Amino acid sequence: MESCFDFSLCRRNGFKVYTYPQQKGDKISESYQNILSAIEASRYYTSDPSQACLFVLSLDTLDRDQLSPQYVHNLRSKVQNLHLWNNGRNHLIFNLYSGTWPDYTEDVGFDIGQAMLAKASISTDNFRPNFDISIPLFSKDHPRTGGERGFLRFNTIPPIRKYMLVFKGKRYLTGIGSDTRNALYHVHNGEDVVLLTTCKHGKDWQKHKDSRCDKDNAEYEK
Repeated sequence: MESCFDFSLCRRNGFKVYTYPQQKGDKISESYQNILSAIEASRYYTSDPSQACLFVLSLDTLDRDQLSPQYVHNLRSKVQNLHLWNNGRNHLIFNLYSGTWPDYTEDVGFDIGQAMLAKASISTDNFRPNFDISIPLFSKDHPRTGGERGFLRFNTIPPIRKYMLVFKGKRYLTGIGSDTRNALYHVHNGEDVVLLTTCKHGKDWQKHKDSRCDKDNAEYEK
């Protein structure tokens, strides 16, 4: 933090966050728009960059998988042309997906310089403690603000719910992430712990099909 973050900007005006104005023609996903809108609706937001302690891009950096329809092209040059970029100093970059199956490298496709990274599924090799932020991988349908109040009443721990743990997603048969998801069935009990995976991932998934795929696919679709 001492070498990559300018604390004087925060001491001068307090913790104020500036989001870059969106440029005409730049596509932006609903998920990233929700992040920007949440910041702009908060008490920390400022529309004056000279008052800001932290800067957030209007360029959508959430999905950096080149095969994704949400992928923003020419991001490298677009970022470098921002007059406030200053090699990423005091900037926060949000990212959910990077790289392409089956390797999923953590390269976001441009030099983040001295910017902090708020990233999902970040590896311990790349995570910089007390600088980067590990965030959950949330769905595009995730609500921007909280819904009803929680169900915790009178210290009922665990809370009275039918399911303690639920997961539903693709089971990577090969490549990065496969070890973890291939092991989920050990914890699944079909009662209060429900971990559903499907082998149907990629065009050639049947080449890598294992003995559990038929059962897993059936439960997932049910």
